[in-house]
Amino acid sequence: MPAQPEVTAWRPGVPGVVEVFHAHFTEYAYPMHVHTAWTLLIVDDGAVRYDLDRHEHGTPHDTVTLLPPHVPHNGSPAGPGGFRKRVLYLDTSLLGEDLVGSAVDTPDLRDPVLRRRVGQLHDALDRPGEELEAASRLVLVGERLTRHLRPTQATGVPRADPVLARGLRELLDARLVEGVPLEEAAALLHAHPAHLVRAFSTAYGIAPHQYLTSRRVDRARRLLLDGSRPGEVAAAAGFFDQSHLTRHFRRLVGVTPGRYADGRRVSRRPRAGSGA
Repeated sequence: MPAQPEVTAWRPGVPGVVEVFHAHFTEYAYPMHVHTAWTLLIVDDGAVRYDLDRHEHGTPHDTVTLLPPHVPHNGSPAGPGGFRKRVLYLDTSLLGEDLVGSAVDTPDLRDPVLRRRVGQLHDALDRPGEELEAASRLVLVGERLTRHLRPTQATGVPRADPVLARGLRELLDARLVEGVPLEEAAALLHAHPAHLVRAFSTAYGIAPHQYLTSRRVDRARRLLLDGSRPGEVAAAAGFFDQSHLTRHFRRLVGVTPGRYADGRRVSRRPRAGSGA
């Protein structure tokens, strides 16, 4: 009996991403078909062979494959071990249909930076509570894809925009607990999302999602020192749940919130008239 495919799929709450699809196929072969969205594919194990526009292509694990909407393609394992892939289906708000021709000509992109960023984007989409990180990573992935497909308009060094960066920092500070989606922040500050992320990172040396997370961890530390329990602190500091808090707290502080709370020292204020 043929081995059953392993498949995980979901629709994340990040504008521009229609679907996330992770799969491990050992024998299954896709017939010719089309998607109405862009297909952004990375292969973690094995390789895929496919036909696009009557030309044969392959996807070794060090490439990023971008298949344009409405263009028929198929897919099958390139070797006996099958393949393990991660796919993002992206709507045309991120990549316009004017880029379809370039994508048909060069669907497989050898770009280690892009490959790493797509993997980081998948990781962020796989974790609840990381919508700002995922959205920030998505616009940078889209920006780099556009450079490949429209090389004559490649951008150089990011332009500094300290006023815009300060505006986003103030917005993140004001919305520390509830957060602010990147698209909403861009609309409020009248900036393109990619430029907003670049301006903030250039001005402060840290991405917007990293800044927000570090501010939330600082808030969690203060609440823990005030005697709040970790389960209460998570929501009060803007984290999705306690495990979300614990993951970031341990990474930034070095210990779990529980261990941090256990080590707190209660201040002893002198009593009135004690002479201290």
